[in-house]
Amino acid sequence: MEKEHLTVQEIDDILEKFGNGEAENQIRYGYSNKAVIKNITEKINQASKQVELIFSNIMLGEELNISALEKEILPIISQASEIPHIYHLFYELNKSEEYTYKHTIGVGIISLMIGKWLKLSEGELRELAMGATLHDIGKTRINPFILNKKGKLTKEEYEEVQLHTSYGYEILRKMDHLSDRVALVALHHHEREDGRGYPKGLEGNQIDLYSKIVAIADMFHAMLSRRAYQEPLTFYSALRQLQDHAFGKLDAKITLLFLYKLMDSIIGRSVMLSDGSIGKILMIDRYDPLRTLVQIKDQIIDLKLNRELNIEKVVNDE
Repeated sequence: MEKEHLTVQEIDDILEKFGNGEAENQIRYGYSNKAVIKNITEKINQASKQVELIFSNIMLGEELNISALEKEILPIISQASEIPHIYHLFYELNKSEEYTYKHTIGVGIISLMIGKWLKLSEGELRELAMGATLHDIGKTRINPFILNKKGKLTKEEYEEVQLHTSYGYEILRKMDHLSDRVALVALHHHEREDGRGYPKGLEGNQIDLYSKIVAIADMFHAMLSRRAYQEPLTFYSALRQLQDHAFGKLDAKITLLFLYKLMDSIIGRSVMLSDGSIGKILMIDRYDPLRTLVQIKDQIIDLKLNRELNIEKVVNDE
């Protein structure tokens, strides 16, 4: 059985083990460097078009172009993963209606961020980035009408969509230059800690670390994205849903680290609360990262003590 909570000592151990590398990134990039955001957004747009070409060629029966991924796409994902204020990237990327290929890039970026926070080796990070970027490759074998359907899927259509995990594994396991762990990401990124995922209904330790990471990234980016049948959630609403899934669907320790790191990266940023007021985040509670200390004019509000208030979104200071 999955535990229902982590102890205070376990939380301390997680955060101390993985450290806090935000200060280095803040110095390196600066929180308000619009030029950095604009530059990397343009590169991501180019990369998503390259992914579209690669996927389209697979639909036509061609082999997966690993060389193009390694030389043209993964370096952009790696560069984007170094930018701490990730919410700016998604504000920019969601201006477009296109979802599928930007989702591929977005999941790669978030997964690589998590992998770096977990202090994976360079070799592991390369594998993780490859697996994350190719996690939905099996959708090239799914009827596009079903993937782009605006209404609710029928039972039969949903079952067909679920097959993309097995299709992806079949495509990737045949590639000589890819490890089995990369192929398993395609197969297992919809598995869940409580055994209620698909296609195998695996639980906890039966799921590989890469697949656990990509499951979080996939869910988070999907929540933030505009799709044919769904408007995007606000940045904070997506975080709140992840927190709700931390003790059931998702790996609790990795999810906690993800939430803490993202919230820590927006200290000092302006946010809108659920009552419409605008304030700045002053401090993050490591044990409850979504219930922050917020300053509104001359007033300081502790969201742990004001449970009726929530952060609705990070204010886009563009």
